[in-house]
Amino acid sequence: MTNNQNPRDILKLESHFRWLRVRRRTASEWLAWGLWLLSLAILLEYTWSSFVESETQATVLAGALFFGLLAAGVIVNIMRGVDAQSIHKYRSQQIAQKDDALGSSSEPDETQANGRPLTRRQFIKTVGMAGVTAGAAGSTALVAGSQMLGTPMSGGVYRRPWWVRQVEVPTTGIDWDMMQRVDAARNTLAGNPALGRFGSAEENDYLETVRRENELSRLTNNETGFTLKDVALANAFSGTRDIMPRTFLGPRQAPRPEDLGVDRWQGSPDENARLLKVAMQQMGAATVGIVELDERTRKLIYSVDNDGKRLEFENVEHAYEDTEKRVIPFAARWVVVYAVQMSDIAIRRAPTKIAQMATTEAYQRGLMIQNNVQEFLRGLGYQGLGEAELNGLGIAPALAVLAGLGELSRLNRVVTPEFGPMVRIFKLITDLPLAPDKPIDAGIARFCRTCKKCAEACPPSALSFDTEPGWIPIGEWSNPGHQAWFEDSVRCRRYWYEEAGSNCGICFSVCPFSKRNRSFMHDLVRMQIATFPELDELTRTMDDAFGYGVQKDPGDWWDLDLPEYGIDTHKD
Repeated sequence: MTNNQNPRDILKLESHFRWLRVRRRTASEWLAWGLWLLSLAILLEYTWSSFVESETQATVLAGALFFGLLAAGVIVNIMRGVDAQSIHKYRSQQIAQKDDALGSSSEPDETQANGRPLTRRQFIKTVGMAGVTAGAAGSTALVAGSQMLGTPMSGGVYRRPWWVRQVEVPTTGIDWDMMQRVDAARNTLAGNPALGRFGSAEENDYLETVRRENELSRLTNNETGFTLKDVALANAFSGTRDIMPRTFLGPRQAPRPEDLGVDRWQGSPDENARLLKVAMQQMGAATVGIVELDERTRKLIYSVDNDGKRLEFENVEHAYEDTEKRVIPFAARWVVVYAVQMSDIAIRRAPTKIAQMATTEAYQRGLMIQNNVQEFLRGLGYQGLGEAELNGLGIAPALAVLAGLGELSRLNRVVTPEFGPMVRIFKLITDLPLAPDKPIDAGIARFCRTCKKCAEACPPSALSFDTEPGWIPIGEWSNPGHQAWFEDSVRCRRYWYEEAGSNCGICFSVCPFSKRNRSFMHDLVRMQIATFPELDELTRTMDDAFGYGVQKDPGDWWDLDLPEYGIDTHKD
């Protein structure tokens, strides 16, 4: 384009392209459109993911937001185009007047042809829009590269998102001087009929009778979730679990290195941690963490196991067991803590036999893993000392917290960054030298202070509504010496027998961390929870608005196309 071209021709050409929306834009406009497109992409992905996961309310709301934002952008673009034509008419009149005054051979004024100089207001607007766009794009990039930026657990097997920070002490307090070893035979409800010693003989008999009558009534009435096929499925898992070997010393069938004529495995603690974690993931463990036993952490091992046998530490080379005790060598200094996923698809049908099946099936897989790990360690030339009774050996939530699997939550259970509370925790002790893991801070316990969704959803009101976790247990079933939202376990168990007709699990399913939707949006929310606690209340409100935590119809479970074991093995 030559300098002596008529200004009217230039304006005519520009006008033509402006109607096609191809016109000069300011920097702030380009940034705004970039932010608009990024927001549309995230909302579209979230809408589709919610639709695939059959989250109807989330799909409708996310879809409405997507189309609303899309329509707003289109309208703004059209209006800016109309505004551009108005500016064109105004400027054409100015230049025509100037042309008459100066003659047709005058050169176009640079300020008028290229627009007005950048004002202070436009500069501030551009900088502000740049900040917002850079923040949104940066957050998206941080989520996309979350694992590359994160710190690996011991052994380097699994690198968590960067917002799951490793810390020196857990996010809920521990008073090691106050803490004492627990007599599990007296102070836990696990394995006891009804309320165990926390209920009278008459009350326990009553609860057992009511439970049997309720189950028979629901079965006879063909109640959804308690039909014959539901009961048969639950019994299938509980029946086979009860006949599988569960021993402190393990099956002891695998050949040892000396049986093969070779030396036992030798590796550094970090190499050993990697070796063991990879093997256990193959066996079905979702995540694995390591705790080193010392004078403090030995307090987390029961003094008396669930079946009444004492658990004692002795200066011996090999572990052994007799009729009165199980002996752990002092050389066995590492606790291997592992999580096994439960089917969130089934737990969202709680309280029914379908949800009960999911719990029992997870315990069955946990037992299979224990047997396999004990034999694997034996094959390397080391000992693996497992749970001789269901939920035996030690305090699972406490060991899981110290092993970095998750944080203690309002449920008084561990909530993991990857799977929320939808896990069961297991542990065994070994003399294979291992690199320990650290506790984590992913904002979970901090979020529990604001959320309280599980407490609101608990039918018997067995969960705490206190904002801060306390130090004083509300019953002998809770161990003093640590900070927690202590639950009323007796009230919970009574509800199982009198009303639910099965175990419950509603608190697990309503937890905002329990969602397994793979949407990018959920990763953004997890990052926000970990880094911006000021938004926790809004996050809880949005969780309700999008319909999360609503129990699913147990009747449609049998029509689903389920993944293996009903779980998604993808780590969030």
